[in-house]
Amino acid sequence: MTYIAPSLLAADYAHLADEIKKVEDAGANYLHLDIMDGAFVPNISFGPELVASIRKTTQLIFDVHLMINDPIRYVDRFVRAGADMITFHVESTDDPEAVIRAIASHEMRVGIAISPKTPIEAILPYLPKLSQVTVMTVEPGFGGQELMMPMLDKVRLLRRYAMEHGLKLDIEVDGGVNPDNVGYCTGAGANVIVAGSAIFKSKKPRSVIFGMKESAKLNPFLG
Repeated sequence: MTYIAPSLLAADYAHLADEIKKVEDAGANYLHLDIMDGAFVPNISFGPELVASIRKTTQLIFDVHLMINDPIRYVDRFVRAGADMITFHVESTDDPEAVIRAIASHEMRVGIAISPKTPIEAILPYLPKLSQVTVMTVEPGFGGQELMMPMLDKVRLLRRYAMEHGLKLDIEVDGGVNPDNVGYCTGAGANVIVAGSAIFKSKKPRSVIFGMKESAKLNPFLG
């Protein structure tokens, strides 16, 4: 199954409750929450207080993406704020194992993200302990960028590795995904699709999400 995760980064912050309801009613599965600290990435977004406030407005799964240095410091706070899964960047910590343990101790799904310059070999030792890998298909930090097609080679290699080793692994693509290129992503093996502007900026988000899911059906992973 393909899951659609609109990125709140592209929403109208003056009307967050309405924006979230709009994508929930349109058929979204997750709400992707990019947490940026202005240090690990050159941008600042929002923190656990905002996550806690919007948690009251929706039943969507909160896919919290920590784009911050030393992420273990904030695991507990985002758990309390209402995260359903937490993903951190392997490049953001000297001890990924400790961060994995910290997230898993709350009995929630654990994810690792890799930036464009990071090879998949950097995360292979951790895959048996993960529920999800997020492959960044843009440089992390800002929305509205174009998808870097060579990053889909990573997705394909990860999907093959997971299948060969009997791992049940969601592979998420994040950055520049839209109805025109989502088929390339699912064909490479992705099954969780983050899309910001393509959904939140659309006048017909239901049509966009439906179109993405239909394109995914027409473009399954073939090996």
